[in-house]
Amino acid sequence: MSTHDAARGFDSLAVHAGQAPDETTGAVIPPIHVSTTYAQDGIGGLRGGYEYGRSGNPTRTALETQIAALEGGARALSFASGLAGEDALLRAALVPGDEVLLGNDVYGGTYRLLARVLGPWGVKLRVVDMSDLDAVASAIQERAPKMVWVETPSNPMLRITDIEGLARLGHAAGALVVVDNTFASPALQRPLSLGADVVVHSATKYLGGHSDVVGGALAFADAGLAEKVQFLQFAAGAVSGPFDAYLTTRGIKTLAVRMQRHSSNAQAVAEHLLAHDRVATVYYPGLPSHPGHELAARQMRGFGGIVSLELADAAAARRFAESTRLFTLAESLGGVESLVNYPDAMTHASVRGTELAVPETIVRLSVGIESVEDLVADVDQALAAL
Repeated sequence: MSTHDAARGFDSLAVHAGQAPDETTGAVIPPIHVSTTYAQDGIGGLRGGYEYGRSGNPTRTALETQIAALEGGARALSFASGLAGEDALLRAALVPGDEVLLGNDVYGGTYRLLARVLGPWGVKLRVVDMSDLDAVASAIQERAPKMVWVETPSNPMLRITDIEGLARLGHAAGALVVVDNTFASPALQRPLSLGADVVVHSATKYLGGHSDVVGGALAFADAGLAEKVQFLQFAAGAVSGPFDAYLTTRGIKTLAVRMQRHSSNAQAVAEHLLAHDRVATVYYPGLPSHPGHELAARQMRGFGGIVSLELADAAAARRFAESTRLFTLAESLGGVESLVNYPDAMTHASVRGTELAVPETIVRLSVGIESVEDLVADVDQALAAL
């Protein structure tokens, strides 16, 4: 029995899937394959199926094997960025005239890609609150979309969608159901097991986990769809490089333990903020007061490391974001270090003036794995500066 065959639990798969020791040297950590081209045994005689770096790379294959195992997918593909993966999926699955039903709380870059890049190509877009399945059902009944796209938990308001219920509604209308699992990661949630067709990741975030690599990934329930997307990936060239693939693979090996710490720290920070008189609202699915708490407890194995809070006004929100010390003011999320973000002017600036606009009073925290006492002290001193 191989190491991969013996690894069945999630934590074991995170360490071993796609990571068999090197057959030539016995190296426990597989080498990083940087070659752009591969010797052939006669014309068309490929060794291991590799011919050119854009079409395939052993280090990239190892990462894709790892992600497919963790998401429970038939196949996975890795990309140069999360948006590169989204673009490949959309172009492979849609044609001009098709419509995407999009959640009303998503990463600004996803909306920008759909509205300003795919829109002129002819893809239509409608927005609905995905946490309200009655609203989703009404939208689908009004006009069946070709694709339903949701983030759960969503960015940055942490809305929770019933993936199983959404998949039933989407599939009944013949739609492809896509779930962005970036905030939860497969350590906390596996959408394919709940009926989703495709899972999207910004691997830059929790999969990589150390703020040192930009990447994206797609996991598929159907290998046929994966093959269509892979052709577009090959034709357009949006592949992850070997060093990026290696860094992501290395990060994934500690994903399970990191997500436990992210979640416990975020829970403590959220509970502390909830009791603070200068905080109007705390958005975190681990709080019993969160409208999606019970659903999140059923379909997730933890509540994640993102906490959003609402302050009295835009000035207070900006002041808070600029006053933290341990939380670094920066774009992105999901690294071991804690970050603070002001979505209206940063990650979600592209949705200003749209129905996806984030209130100016919102601040998003990506809670890292530092000592929780230090994190709580930092938000306290930032609130005291208001």
